[in-house]
Amino acid sequence: MNDNNWLVEQFEEYRQHLQAVAYRMLGSLSEADDAVQESWIRFSRSDISGVENIGGWLTTIVSRVCLDMLRSRKTRREELTMESLPEPVTSRQDGSDPEHEALLADSVGLAMLVVLNNLNPAERISFVLHDIFALSFSEIAPIIGRNEVAARKLASRARRRVHGAKKTVDSEELDRKRKLVDAFLTASRTGDFDKLLAVLAPDVVLRNDPAFAPVSTSTLVHGSQAVAKQFAGRAQGARPMLVNGSIGVVVAPLGRLLFVLELTVADGKITEIDMIADQERINQLDLAVLNN
Repeated sequence: MNDNNWLVEQFEEYRQHLQAVAYRMLGSLSEADDAVQESWIRFSRSDISGVENIGGWLTTIVSRVCLDMLRSRKTRREELTMESLPEPVTSRQDGSDPEHEALLADSVGLAMLVVLNNLNPAERISFVLHDIFALSFSEIAPIIGRNEVAARKLASRARRRVHGAKKTVDSEELDRKRKLVDAFLTASRTGDFDKLLAVLAPDVVLRNDPAFAPVSTSTLVHGSQAVAKQFAGRAQGARPMLVNGSIGVVVAPLGRLLFVLELTVADGKITEIDMIADQERINQLDLAVLNN
């Protein structure tokens, strides 16, 4: 029988690593905590007398826990609204720290979390374990219940989706649009109405998606004044990303995707903004991390 104190010492030695693995797989600090706790329960009940690599065994355990959680998550979709989003600036009475979660999300990359959330569970596990934590595909295959060749293909497919298979616009155009989008997001976050007007075309059109409840009563907004009012003082969880090969915006507080904005630009101004909040439509988008 395993000595409990020895088990605790072994587990605590790898806790930080397990937390990092779980966070990158799940994108939520609270869910990562749950996964690590469940991993301890499974570890403490296991016979590890024949285990030579405790760290590798624990990584396998937490990966399987995360895989189960991701599969369960796919069967239900949390309904998020602007009012129900977690605040990333204050601690809560239950001891969790949204500010810490926000910092952790930034260290991983909010854009990366968004794309990872759009992968299926097996793709996500394969990519995270191989590309981020350098596990071999022979180690990954039994975790996801596939053979080594399949695990390699899943990671490759995920990699293409994370980084984008190709860019559909040239680099100079991409740079110009990136600067315009950055200016738009900065003005939106700071509530600078004049700077918002400066990046919007006078006859700009905003098409809101009624799938996002807070805007369901104003699906079509015309003109720079009206559109600027929609965005002033917001976009706190927004980040530029590649959307179908061109620069767009994702709104994803703490990496939890609310909606995507596709932007049309002409003569250095934003002329059209299309919101996509419906999950089926989002799943059809090619979202990729935009390199700095």
